[in-house]
Amino acid sequence: MTIIPVILSGGSGTRLWPLSRQQYPKQFIPLLGGNSLFQEALIRLNGIKDVGRPLIICNSDHRFLVAEQLKQIGVDSSTILLEPVGRNTAPAITAAALKIINDFNLEDVMMLVLSADHVMTDINEFHKVVFKATIQAKAGRLVTFGVSPTSANTGYGYINFSNKSNGDSHKVIKFVEKPNKEKAELYLKQGNYLWNSGMFMFQPEVFLEELTTHSEEILKTVKKSLENSSDDLDFIRLERDAFESSPNLSIDCAVMEKSNNVVVLKLDAGWIDVGSWTSLYEISEKDKSGNVLKGDIFTEETTNSYIDARHHMVATLGINDLVIIDTPNATLVATRDKASQVPKIVKKLQKLEREEYRSNRKVYRPWGWYDLIESGLHFQVKRLHVYPGAKLSLQKHHKRAEHWVIVTGTASIINGEDKLVLNEGGSTFIPIGVVHSLENTTNKLLEIIEVQSGSYLGEDDIIRFKDEYGRVVESNK
Repeated sequence: MTIIPVILSGGSGTRLWPLSRQQYPKQFIPLLGGNSLFQEALIRLNGIKDVGRPLIICNSDHRFLVAEQLKQIGVDSSTILLEPVGRNTAPAITAAALKIINDFNLEDVMMLVLSADHVMTDINEFHKVVFKATIQAKAGRLVTFGVSPTSANTGYGYINFSNKSNGDSHKVIKFVEKPNKEKAELYLKQGNYLWNSGMFMFQPEVFLEELTTHSEEILKTVKKSLENSSDDLDFIRLERDAFESSPNLSIDCAVMEKSNNVVVLKLDAGWIDVGSWTSLYEISEKDKSGNVLKGDIFTEETTNSYIDARHHMVATLGINDLVIIDTPNATLVATRDKASQVPKIVKKLQKLEREEYRSNRKVYRPWGWYDLIESGLHFQVKRLHVYPGAKLSLQKHHKRAEHWVIVTGTASIINGEDKLVLNEGGSTFIPIGVVHSLENTTNKLLEIIEVQSGSYLGEDDIIRFKDEYGRVVESNK
């Protein structure tokens, strides 16, 4: 038997804005330690018997971020499916099931569907419950994992289960959407309700049989999308038109709520869905004043607050019960009881087409990242961090010139007809319309300062002629 972990990593994480952005969502941020939530989702699989290489489903914009974070934790072999557009969990899981059926012997494979942004503190218990789930899945059942509620939480869906058990499992009576406070308190009192964790285990062919019965249109459209998919370096890019035509449904709405073949296992492994700054405050280690402090922070008469300021010093005086999140291009100040309403701000920013909803000042690229240090009328200054062996595309710009100054490392540069090798302190000027590229051929990091000047400085002013990362048709660097 082989267990294929399917990691769903398509969320945008708006509830943790401004640290989490559309281009760099919460699952890729180290919120509770040195690793990101995405990395922890994979690391906690270590020790489970018969685990195969993971299958990751993510937004196309995050593909190089996913690949880099997999590399950082030593996951060298994985399958990465790229969603051309977000269509909820049912189409994503369907694509994974079809891919697994294409690649593996059906009799030997189970799918373990996990979210990329969950936290678990008792890994041994998680492993035990996964083992129990394999027994139920082998018997042809759809298995979901439910968490024993510790409060009348209105931010989670609930699973109503039968008191009659079948080994370690209970038959699911119904799934309940996020309830109001009164209903949540009633569920907690009745004792036969669990939080819906959004994690599942089943045989791929069993899932697809249920999908055929209950939501056949999803199967048809996603199958067509996978059949017309294309390889993009180490990624598999699902075909857009067919995938976009799929019904936009969660796995609960498409299958689980309609099937009579669903059982639930209790998962009491310290599971937490880090869904807001309030929930992150609750699970973080606090100082003697009840504060969670991350960064260069000075406090006086400050209590019970969550403060994250990793870029410059922040000082507070005479405050309590606040959330303060400071980033280079946006700062959030909210009371802890209102912090769950952050998506309202994000929606307003999106409506106004403000860049702050989409990306942080630091923007990740397949070759490394850049940090927009300063900008003004007809100029902007960036700090570029280029990984060893990485290369920027061969390109030109119609409306801007660039001046590169090497800060550390060695850069191999094409500037028009000239080929240059520049070390620390070296520089070169690239006029408007001149074809150019930059490469780090060494095993050390390369950092440069890029000064752009011109009438238009948008990232879409770029013509690529050659690119190592398959981005020739994309309008970003």
